[in-house]
Amino acid sequence: MWRWFLLAFLFPIASWAQDGTDMSWLDNRFRVDPTIRQASFVVYREKASQPVVLVRPDGVKYYAWKHPKNVAWHEEDGMDIISIEKPMPGPWQAIGKVTPKNRIKVLSNLTMNVDNLPAKLYQSEVLKFTARLLQEDKPLVLRDFLDRVNLNVVFTEYVANEEDLPKEAKPLSTIVGTYADDGQGMDEFPGDGVFTVDLPITVKPGKYRVRIRSGNGVFLRTIEQEVLVYPPPIRASFIQARTDKTDHAMSIDTEAGVVLPGSLSAHIEQQDPEGINTVSQGQSHEEEIKLSFNLPNSNIPGRNSWWGWVYATDKGTGRELIFPLPKQNYGVVEPIDLESTYAAYQAEKEAKRLAEEALRLEEERKEAQTKALIAIGVGNLIVIILGVLGVFIWRKVKQRKAKAAEQLSMPPPPKV
Repeated sequence: MWRWFLLAFLFPIASWAQDGTDMSWLDNRFRVDPTIRQASFVVYREKASQPVVLVRPDGVKYYAWKHPKNVAWHEEDGMDIISIEKPMPGPWQAIGKVTPKNRIKVLSNLTMNVDNLPAKLYQSEVLKFTARLLQEDKPLVLRDFLDRVNLNVVFTEYVANEEDLPKEAKPLSTIVGTYADDGQGMDEFPGDGVFTVDLPITVKPGKYRVRIRSGNGVFLRTIEQEVLVYPPPIRASFIQARTDKTDHAMSIDTEAGVVLPGSLSAHIEQQDPEGINTVSQGQSHEEEIKLSFNLPNSNIPGRNSWWGWVYATDKGTGRELIFPLPKQNYGVVEPIDLESTYAAYQAEKEAKRLAEEALRLEEERKEAQTKALIAIGVGNLIVIILGVLGVFIWRKVKQRKAKAAEQLSMPPPPKV
């Protein structure tokens, strides 16, 4: 009988040792081995149910909204992913509406293997950068976990003793790229545990701390590296054609001593107003550090655009460099008929002259009319004034005559 009890007790441990991740134990219990340095619990629960409660071997409870700093908790509908650094050895339990399949996966001793960034980067370049999630030094291929890992590449301006600075004095961080294991872009295969990012170096030249960290807390590890960002060694110029019978030109120059001679090549795409794309490519000659080649001229009026990529090799390290050329627009105007344009110009000029002459004559006519009206008004005013003055004088004279006649008709005064 004791053998049956011993078998019943050891069977779950033997099953875990054989599989390593899948658990189907009664009461949602699972055991963490003392050798595990980091563990992630992937718990599948019923839809629309609350996050589980994770119970430590000593009875301490972890909640999605309340847990220590060494715990990261990612929750969504039907799933909890709980990552713990240095978990307590012993039996753990997940309390909640775990699915009937009782699917609990324990991912132990997860590590992140990240490519080393070149110590010397160039502003505006793009490079392929990969990170690998490993479990027990083997690729982690659990898709449910990989789909929810959000790894960011963060650039922070280098400051000595950054940890000792107050929060408000610490330099700001810039997320330059986000990893994906989706088989898109530069990522080769989806769900293979290899995360790839098209890393555009958009920060200003200077010294930086580069950190690869989880943006959603599913994975707790952070990897740090110091790099130097230099000004871009590539200068690309698009020279638009001056006539419809000549081609456009692309000129690419490099910083002396930076780019390996003969390693320059370019891929340029153009799009005309009708949406038709044209591809042009060029490659420098041996020992040349410059590149020039022609681009077709569509001669279609309207807004045209161009963009592309420049490829080169770093002379000092032999590293391959990729520089994207952002999309830029340029305009093409309708062809001009000089004779008809000149004739139209002359006609417009003559019409303008005639209009100005007519306006001048009209102004002169109005000015003369105004002067005549003023003269008439002044003359009438003078006549009125003279008339009033004449009447006044006439009345005065008449009054004097009347007074004189009255004096003559009066008898002389008596003599005394």
